[in-house]
Amino acid sequence: MNSSVFSYFQQSNELNHLIASSSKLLGFDTTSLLAFVIFAIFAGIIVGVMATIGGLGTYAERKISADLQMRMGPNRVGPFGLLQFLADGVKMILKEDIVTTNADRFVFNLAPVLCMVGVFATLAVIPFSSGFMLADLNVGIFYLVGMASLVGVGVFLGGYASNSKWSMLGGMRGASQIISYEIPATITIISIVLLAGGLSMKTLIGAQGGAPHEWFILHNPFAFIGFFVFFISALAETNRAPFDLPEAESELVSGYHTEYTGMKFGLFALAEYIEVFVVCGVAVALFLGGYKVPFDLGTGQVLVEKLGMDGMIAQNIGQFLELGAFFTKTLALYYVVIWIRWTLPRLRVDQLMTLCWKYLTPIAIFNLLGCAVWMYAFNGKSIFTLIFSAAASHGGH
Repeated sequence: MNSSVFSYFQQSNELNHLIASSSKLLGFDTTSLLAFVIFAIFAGIIVGVMATIGGLGTYAERKISADLQMRMGPNRVGPFGLLQFLADGVKMILKEDIVTTNADRFVFNLAPVLCMVGVFATLAVIPFSSGFMLADLNVGIFYLVGMASLVGVGVFLGGYASNSKWSMLGGMRGASQIISYEIPATITIISIVLLAGGLSMKTLIGAQGGAPHEWFILHNPFAFIGFFVFFISALAETNRAPFDLPEAESELVSGYHTEYTGMKFGLFALAEYIEVFVVCGVAVALFLGGYKVPFDLGTGQVLVEKLGMDGMIAQNIGQFLELGAFFTKTLALYYVVIWIRWTLPRLRVDQLMTLCWKYLTPIAIFNLLGCAVWMYAFNGKSIFTLIFSAAASHGGH
């Protein structure tokens, strides 16, 4: 199992030859230097792709909402309105940067940066494929939860530093909402960690298979319910409707980022859309098999054995298949997130807290205990494995 993108490339003869020749030329071992260069290149690629996905998220939001409401949506800027998000970006860059009177200027400027740092830091452990991952930490899922918490800090500080009662109310709502819904989400994550037997993202995905019946969402009834608990909590943590109280336009003008203009507002919006992609990717990794492809095509072994293909070429083809599987599942959930926004009305603050503390948190604890009992009673076997074993045993008799 590869632990990072550099480990994957180290399997190629070309990189090993480059390391040997550059070490001989420079007089020292250049493995760490080339690892830094590869990580820097792929970090840049991930940031660029995620920024594009965040921008396209605004386009998807408009098009999907237009489709649900039987109207056109963006259709003027570029083919099918595809360049609308670029026009929005240019508009935000050119807008005047205003800081309100008596605002805490340092904290005011720091808040959107914290949101972006928190979101981009989580991308280090997102498993796009078995070979395309910046870092496979042994506590990867806890690192992800910790870094994502910075977004909540940024939301609160943005409201606090603005010197505006509407922003302050939005910041307080955001802090209470994000902190509260982290509880059922984290408890649900622990139940999946219990099933997989590790905190590494690759361990969580490795315990699943490529076919749907091998995913954790169908492992047992408690994990099935846990998926919906996690997904609802993720919607609340990303301030998505019907949990968009921190930025409720009808009540708070625009909530915690009311006083932000130009690219500072743009950073808040971009962080939100990238965070939606991240939580959808985490849901895919935890419950929907992650990057796993049916028939184990991702490893390339089938291509080598059946078609006699070169091992490295087969592995590279497998990586593209895994990337396709991961992005297909993640973008499908992304669609559902946008779909929900334009379907359900916004909750009140008391309803929001009641849902978290009276319903989702007890259900998450119940699911955790249920998964523990299931693991003990059935030796970690999934419900489909038990059914197939029972059917095979009955057929033998």
